[in-house]
Amino acid sequence: MNLTKRILLAMVLGISIGVLINLVAPSKEHFLHTWFAQGLFDAVGQVFIASLTLLVVPLVFVSLVCGSAALGGHSRMGPMAIKTLGLYLTTTAVAITLALAIGQLVGPGHGIDMPGEVEAFSVQEKPSLKETLVGIFPSNPIAAMAEGNMLQIIVFALLLGVAISRSEARTSQYLQAFFGHLNTAILKLVMMLMHLAPYGVFCLLAKLFADLGWGAIGDLALYFCTLLFVLLLHGLGVYSLLLKTLTGLSPKIFLRKMWSVMVFGFSTASSNATLPITLRTVEKDLGVDNRVASFTIPLGATINMDGTAIMQGVATAFIAQVYGIDIGITGYLMVVLTATLASVGTAGVPGVGMITLAMVLTQAGLPVEGVALIIGVDRLLDMVRTAVNITGDAMVSTVVANSEGLLDRDRFQQALTEDDTAPRSTEERPGDQPT
Repeated sequence: MNLTKRILLAMVLGISIGVLINLVAPSKEHFLHTWFAQGLFDAVGQVFIASLTLLVVPLVFVSLVCGSAALGGHSRMGPMAIKTLGLYLTTTAVAITLALAIGQLVGPGHGIDMPGEVEAFSVQEKPSLKETLVGIFPSNPIAAMAEGNMLQIIVFALLLGVAISRSEARTSQYLQAFFGHLNTAILKLVMMLMHLAPYGVFCLLAKLFADLGWGAIGDLALYFCTLLFVLLLHGLGVYSLLLKTLTGLSPKIFLRKMWSVMVFGFSTASSNATLPITLRTVEKDLGVDNRVASFTIPLGATINMDGTAIMQGVATAFIAQVYGIDIGITGYLMVVLTATLASVGTAGVPGVGMITLAMVLTQAGLPVEGVALIIGVDRLLDMVRTAVNITGDAMVSTVVANSEGLLDRDRFQQALTEDDTAPRSTEERPGDQPT
């Protein structure tokens, strides 16, 4: 059984065991919860997430230095960055527009009795646009790495890579070789962790469903199904249409190669934790050159939040309907704009969508307390949103690489094999020039 099938099997078994524990032992004081859900499963799951998170900063930094050093003297770096940002913001705007339209059409909040008292929900205040822009540039790169500030790490790695490319030939060659070998070692470490992934996925899902079961979905079934439908429509339909239109490549091959990464994202509910797996798959299986992938994937994990934007759209329509507030066409246009801009600088960690949703509701003139109405099912939907987000990152990376002539189309068309696990060296990447 190959790795993808083992991960899928682990996902099914984890959900089944979790639901079974929830049915047999609904009380969290029961020994099944204490020893297994809150004990063994939670411990193994947290170790797995910590192991993935461990790789994020070194992988992003080293890979991006390699990519920008190879591309630093190339005049296409600016246009490539503009294409990437433009595609990310466009897909986010499309996502929330689609969510608002279907949310209005289905009306998941109509007919729901407003509870007498809604539990107060407090969120951290999101920084202003000025603070966000200033915060992109690091004053201390070591502190940025310690805090996991992805935008600052990206900026520093880009500057260092460009500086290496413009250094004198001997220095540039030595440093590029050093970072290239370091990148290969980190990718090998990613592969070692991937083979342990089925156990981590099993424990994460078993613990989650032991806590929640299926009961949390019942009261908000229409909202849950509406949001799930829009997420699947965007992740499978819109991305496939864009990929086929802009590159002519097969969406079926793309989705098949991304399937195991989507399961990773679903299990971890974190774009950042899944980033090492996403980057490796985009380079190795989809054929995107490292000089593109090392920039587009980390940036996408930071600013490309299509799944979160969809949640904000459907949730805004739902909360407006529950409270009986009509915000009008102007209000919905403001929601589109606010949610699109809010995706920039939002951390790719579980539950962050609640923070940006509070800002969107405030902008639309809706009560922030409405967040408490949907928070019960948000953890499950957050997992699907993450899978959509990382699929969007990979799609945009493929499109940008194709437009820059840095996509190995033969590699993209190759069948996915379990034995083909060794990351390619710098010399094997398509488009590289000899030093």
